[in-house]
Amino acid sequence: MATTFDVIFIGAGPGGYVGAIRAAQLGLTVAAVEMDKPGGVCVNIGCIPTKALLHSAHSANLIRHAKDLGITTGEVTTDYGVAMKRSRRIADQNSKGVEFLLKKHKIELVRGKATLLPGRKVKVAGGAAGDVELTAAKAVVIGTGSRAKDLPQIGLAFDGKQVISSTEALFLEKAPKAMAIVGAGAVGTEFADVFAAFGTEVTLLEALPRMIPVEDAEMSDAVAKAFKKRGIAVFASARIQGAKVAAGGVEIAFEAGGKTETRKVDVVLVAAGRAPNTEGLGLEAAGVKVTERGFIQVDGLMRTSAPGVYAIGDVAGPPLLAHKGSREGVIAAEAIAGLAPHPIDYTNVPGATYCSPEVASVGLTEEQCKTQGLAYQVGRFPFSANGRARCQGETDGLVKIIRGTKHGEILGAHIAGEHATEMIHELVTARTNEFTVEEVEYAIHAHPTLSEAIGEAALDSLGRVIHI
Repeated sequence: MATTFDVIFIGAGPGGYVGAIRAAQLGLTVAAVEMDKPGGVCVNIGCIPTKALLHSAHSANLIRHAKDLGITTGEVTTDYGVAMKRSRRIADQNSKGVEFLLKKHKIELVRGKATLLPGRKVKVAGGAAGDVELTAAKAVVIGTGSRAKDLPQIGLAFDGKQVISSTEALFLEKAPKAMAIVGAGAVGTEFADVFAAFGTEVTLLEALPRMIPVEDAEMSDAVAKAFKKRGIAVFASARIQGAKVAAGGVEIAFEAGGKTETRKVDVVLVAAGRAPNTEGLGLEAAGVKVTERGFIQVDGLMRTSAPGVYAIGDVAGPPLLAHKGSREGVIAAEAIAGLAPHPIDYTNVPGATYCSPEVASVGLTEEQCKTQGLAYQVGRFPFSANGRARCQGETDGLVKIIRGTKHGEILGAHIAGEHATEMIHELVTARTNEFTVEEVEYAIHAHPTLSEAIGEAALDSLGRVIHI
C-alpha cells in the first residue's frame, strides 16, 4: 500500500467519500481512512436505515386503511424485527455501494482509527496492516462526523438496553410496548412515527415550545395534529425532572402544561442532539482550532487554522445534515485542486424530516422574518384542497411560501405533507437561482399533482389564489 497521497480524507461518510471522489475526478491521488463501514452514520446507522423503517411504518398505516380504497385484507400485524432486518440489508447494500465507488475511482480505503499529526501526516491504528503513517502532499480533510448525546445529569445515561440512542433503536428485535422519546427534533419525531406504527405506546417529550422546533410553527402544528390522531402523546415545553432505571423498565418524571406526570416505559430513546467526533484526533497538536461547542473552525473553503488541513460535515458545524456535508466535501476537494469552487449559501440548505406527514423547508421561517423586521406576505395552500392529495388520501398539511413584499423574493418556503421532501426542491432551486415568487407561479404545474399546491401558495402570497 502506498503511504503518500495528494489528499487524505479522515472519515468516509457522506462528506468524506463524496469529497474523495471529487478529488479523484480532478486527478489527485486520494486515501480515505475509515474505522467502520464506508458511508458513515448516514448510510449505516442514520438516514438510510431510518428511511427504510419509515417506509415500513407508512405502509403499515396505509394497509390499515385499505378498506377505504376498496381493498379487503385480513388483520394487520406488524413485526419490527423483520422491518429492522430489511433496513439493515438496505444499509449494507448502500455501504457496499460506497466501497465500490471508492474502488472505481482508485481511492485507497485504509481501515483503522486516524490521528492527525503535524505536517499533513496521519497515523492509522488498528487496521489489518497494523499501524501505518500516511502523508498528504497537499491536504488532509477531517470528516469524522458526530454522535448522539445522552443526558446523565437527569438519569438518562446510555446503557444500550433501556436508555438508548438512535443507533440501538435501529437494531431492536421487536418494538417495545411503551417508549418515551426525549427530543422532538427530526430524529425523535421520525422514531416516534416508526414505533407508533409498530404498536408501541409512544410518549414524545420536547423541551422547546413545539415539536420540530427548527421548522416553521405551522409545519410543527400540522405534524402535531397528525400525531395526535394516531395516538402519539406529544408534550412540548416539557421539563424532565428525573428518570429511574430499574429491571422492570424506566420511570420518567416530567412537567408539561403546568402538570407533573410520571410514566413507566420499557425504553427511553434519547434524541436530544449530537456532538462532533473531534476527541482523540490530535487537533491541538496539529494546530487545528475548535469552537466552544467542539466544532472545528473553518472558512468558506473549509480550511481550518492549520495550513493544509480542512474540515467538512458535522465536525465543521451546523446544520448537521448529510447533504450539507457532501457539498462541503466537494468544496474542499475543488479548493485543494486549485479551483475556485462555488461557495455554499447556508441559507439555501434544505431541511427535511421524514415522519408522516413529512416536513421540508428552505430559507427563513415566519418567526425569523418577524424578528429581522422584514416586510413580507404569506401564501398558504392546504393539501385538503388539492385534487391529487384527495385522490391519495394524503390531505394533512400545507404549502407555505413567504414572499418579500418589495422585490417578490422567496424569503422562505415550507411544506408539511406526504412527499414534502421531494417537492421542496422546486423551491430550493428557485431560491438558489433568485427566482421571484411571480416566476414560480409563471411555471405551469401539471394537473393533477401535489406540486400544484406550490403554484397555488405562490398565488395566495400575491392575493390571487384560485382553489380556496
